This record gives sequence, structure tokens and C-alpha cells, in this order.
Amino acid sequence: MTTLTVTTRGQVTFRKEVLQHLGIRPGEKIELNLLPDGKAELVAVRPKGSFRDLHGFLKGKTNGRVLSIEELNDAIADAGAAAGANKT
Repeated sequence: MTTLTVTTRGQVTFRKEVLQHLGIRPGEKIELNLLPDGKAELVAVRPKGSFRDLHGFLKGKTNGRVLSIEELNDAIADAGAAAGANKT
């Protein structure tokens, strides 16, 4: 169990190992669900992506070069994996 200290301003700093355990990186969000009996559940907010999010992902990255089908497939797979990396 990890114990955290609340500051006089009501703030809490999560230790690095807690954030790593939750899979949270700097800039990402945390959701706190308040439960009965003074308990809470802390979960990482996972972005909801879609295929439409990939639109324009190559813009400005090819320097005008025409990509082969294999290069396009690899780029799509990489972008899709990156977009879905934080999903559970």
C-alpha cells in the first residue's frame, strides 16, 4: 500500500511508481470515482480513438515522396498501434 500526503492546499502528488503502475504518462488524465463509505477508485482515462483519427497522419511527413503500398501499410499499422496503445 502507498500512503500519500495531502498538502494544505488540498493537493496530492502521486509517486512515480503509482503512475507507472496505472500506465499514466505526463499530460494524461486520471479519473477518480467516489464510492460509498469514504472510498474512491482511481483509474487512468483512456482516450477513445477511431479510424477517423488517422486522417491526415502522413501530412508533412513524406516530403512529397510517393510511398509504396508496403510503406503505407507499415505507417498505418504504426499509427493505429500508437493510437490504441493506451486502450484497455
